[in-house]
Amino acid sequence: MTTSNKSVLGLSKQTLTKINIALPLTLISSLLIVGCSTDSRSMPTSTAQPQSQLQSSSPVAYTYGMRPFYLINDMDEGPLKEELQACKGQLPSKTDFSIAHRGAPLQLPEHTYDSYVASAQMGAGILECDVAFTNDGELVCRHAQNDLHTTTNILTTPLANQCTVPPILDATGKLTNADSIECRTSDISAAQFKTLTGKMDAGNKEATSISEYMDATAPWRTDLYSQNGEVMTLKEHIALARQLGMKHTPELKVPAVTMPFNGYRLDDYRQQLIDTYKAAGVPASDVFAQSFNIEDLDYWIKNEPAYGSNAVYLIDDSNETAKDKTFDKDDATTWKHSLADIKARGINTIAPALWLLVTTDGKGNMQPSEYAKQAKVNDLKIITWSIERSEPLTDGGDWYYSGLSDAINNDGDMMNYIDVLAQDVGVQGIFSDWPATVSYYANCKGLK
Repeated sequence: MTTSNKSVLGLSKQTLTKINIALPLTLISSLLIVGCSTDSRSMPTSTAQPQSQLQSSSPVAYTYGMRPFYLINDMDEGPLKEELQACKGQLPSKTDFSIAHRGAPLQLPEHTYDSYVASAQMGAGILECDVAFTNDGELVCRHAQNDLHTTTNILTTPLANQCTVPPILDATGKLTNADSIECRTSDISAAQFKTLTGKMDAGNKEATSISEYMDATAPWRTDLYSQNGEVMTLKEHIALARQLGMKHTPELKVPAVTMPFNGYRLDDYRQQLIDTYKAAGVPASDVFAQSFNIEDLDYWIKNEPAYGSNAVYLIDDSNETAKDKTFDKDDATTWKHSLADIKARGINTIAPALWLLVTTDGKGNMQPSEYAKQAKVNDLKIITWSIERSEPLTDGGDWYYSGLSDAINNDGDMMNYIDVLAQDVGVQGIFSDWPATVSYYANCKGLK
């Protein structure tokens, strides 16, 4: 495979039309508009591209919808609830404290045009694209290189035959390998990728038909807004984020293929990510490249120091557990790298999973973990992921709330969690699958 700074696939006519019109307030019936403001500021430019070639942002109407108010009403009585209720008449506005995690995938298909626009309208100031590559060298937005079978309609198209592990039907038409289907972005070209439609991320591994396999959305999500599902290349994503007036946080995903792939090396992949932003004229100050692979950050810090200084090291127990240990957020001997070692590598910002940063006092009160304290001691900036990714919190939540069951027992505790992260841990931003929740809190607290 060969790569080039030139786009393999330019913006589609459909996407260009969408990007160049004033963005409508299309957000969905579940959003109750409580106030609007517009932001028509132009994004900063750099010398990498003449200003005449850069698009300025279009006005965006901001809205909280009903969910933040539902969460606040569900809180236990106390000073924080009173403070947040007192902000109910505030005007929604954009804040970089609110980071759109794949757009707004609590209700809209992740990494699609509609999901991105929804996240902007909910006040998110930073937009994520998880970056994977196609077989002809184009970078595209997918949470994983090998998730097309669960996040798009590929199984209903002829492209299913090109999948790494295509669906197998027996003589009666019964699906026989639902547990092993795998479709990768590297199985298809960029042009073929653009023919797909994004859907809510789900797959029934016990299904006996394609339709049953695809019809697996969790009951606390919805397929109501999955009709369009326009997928996007990284170049299209960058253009849209600029038009929405948002900053950028691309995540370099671990390749599902053995590298080099048709001559395409891991360093080529790392460099292509940065080169795409440079070619688009996006200044390094507006790009927060992320990775769970610490060697990716080492590469950017060495070879692209302007972008590397903003790079974000993503952390959870999968990549930061010491050998033969079980990760304990309050026991430094279980961590693969000390926070001092991470800082010494030139990394300035870390993004641990939510639960790594918060523990409890055993009496139902949340407080910073030792991991969070060590990050602060070592002068590391902290952001975290991801609020609003889980099912209702009546039973204490799932993995994102590990070790917090004595402090979390209803949906309203989401706001307490955010407050501890913001005020006690000192995070500078929170990823969310429904950014309005974080935006409301940030606006109320005056967090920019």
